[in-house]
Formats: sequence, structure tokens, C-alpha cells
Amino acid sequence: MIVTNNHVVADADTVSVAFIDEQVYEAKVKGTDSDSDLAIIVVDLEDLSDETMSKIKIATIGNSDELKVGEQVVAIGNALGYGQSVTTGIVSAKNRTNETNSTPLIQTDAAINPGNSGGALLNMKGEVVGINSSKMASYDVEGMGYAIPITEVGSIIDSLMSRETREKVAEEERGYLGIACQTINEDASMMYGLPVGALVTEVSEDSGAKKAGIKKNYIITKFDGQSVNSAEGLVGMLEYYKAGETVQVVVMYPDDDEYKEKTVAVTLGKRSE
Repeated sequence: MIVTNNHVVADADTVSVAFIDEQVYEAKVKGTDSDSDLAIIVVDLEDLSDETMSKIKIATIGNSDELKVGEQVVAIGNALGYGQSVTTGIVSAKNRTNETNSTPLIQTDAAINPGNSGGALLNMKGEVVGINSSKMASYDVEGMGYAIPITEVGSIIDSLMSRETREKVAEEERGYLGIACQTINEDASMMYGLPVGALVTEVSEDSGAKKAGIKKNYIITKFDGQSVNSAEGLVGMLEYYKAGETVQVVVMYPDDDEYKEKTVAVTLGKRSE
């Protein structure tokens, strides 16, 4: 099991992991949480060679609550896709917020660039204290990178790790919600004040969604505990569920001038239905 960012795997058709011995293996997404921008991916142990296994070391988890402003940290990642790289800096601030994450973040001046996402932020003991997630990019800004504090999200990681890892279901057995939908991405969310997710544009009569009370203009934000960031992502999730299964779906529904959240149980139907 490997912790990374949700935005690294969101909407991906396939996921692969390159290990330190340069061997590449197929991975599966076990669970995601868009609010905290976290995901767990898994590689089957039986797929790994003995050589690769001998190179793997499990990271030691530190306590991000104990970090002090000014403390030195190291950021590891695959900056710009050139291969593993290491940058160093200090903890510039704690409990920062930005639009990428609902969790208060660690601000650091260690260089964090595209490709560093999901990498470890380490203290000088070599302990993981954060997960690199984003940076402030502007001609007027320098040295403002952000990491998710590891202690703050421990329970979320545990929850994602405990999820069942599923295999894709044959198309003739696949379950369907019975809706049409379109993506509400981050840009649309900020522009129109809508939740990120899959906006329901049509609900089929006698469908599982209809019976569960899902209506037009509802926005699906989670499916069976997994964060929904797009219509395509929701369709991809359904590839792992059979018709007849009952799944918990979190929706945001309009109520006057705001959106409210509720969870409904949807029994998936067949396409023919």
C-alpha cells in the first residue's frame, strides 16, 4: 500500500509504480478522498520480484504536530518527471489553508514542483511528517510549497487502507446508477460556487438512483466512500461494481441559496433496465 495524492490518480485509466530498482508494476486505486487530497494505491505482493522486495523500505512516520516553524525539512519526489529528486528547506508556517485541501497544511520553502505530489516531507530524523501536495505559483511568489500534515490525516489514511480492493467487473454484469451527469471541476466550483463532483443532469425512471431519491441538479461527491471529482471518474468507479449491489452515495442537493449534504443507499441496476 502506498499513500499519494488524490489529484495524482484522479481520472487515471491506469496506474503504475516505478520502484527504486527501476522496475515498473501495475497498481490499483484502493481508495481516494478529494477533501484531504489523499489516495491509497496498491501493488499485489505476488507481482513483485524478490529483487524489488529487497529494495523496499517502509517509511517511519513522524509526528507533524511536533514540527516547529524554522525546523529543517526535506521534500522527496519526481519533480517534472525527471526521476527522484530531493530538495530542502524549513517549515515556514503551520495551519495554512488553500483551495486544494480542507486540511490545514504545512507551508515550506523546500522546492515543491509538479511531480513532487504524493512524495514525502521528512524531518531531520528521516521521519515522514507530511505529504507534498501543492505550491503557490506566480511571478510574485517564491518558495511557497504545501504539504499535508501526516498526523492530521492518520485516520483518513487508515480508513482508505481498510477499503476492499476490487477487480473490474465484466460489462454484462456491471452495475449502473441510471443517471446522466457532467463534471463540476475546481474551476467551475470556484466560478459558480458549486461543490466539486458529478452534476446529475438526468435521472432514468425506475433506476436505482431514482428509487434512492437522487434528483436532477444533485451533485454526487462520494461513491462507496470514494471521492468523486468528475463524471468520468464516477463512470470509472462503476466498472468495479456488479448490478444488484447496494452502495452508499453522498450527494449535495440545492436548498435555497446553499448546498446541503446527505447520504443515500443506491441499489445498482443493469444497463438493460
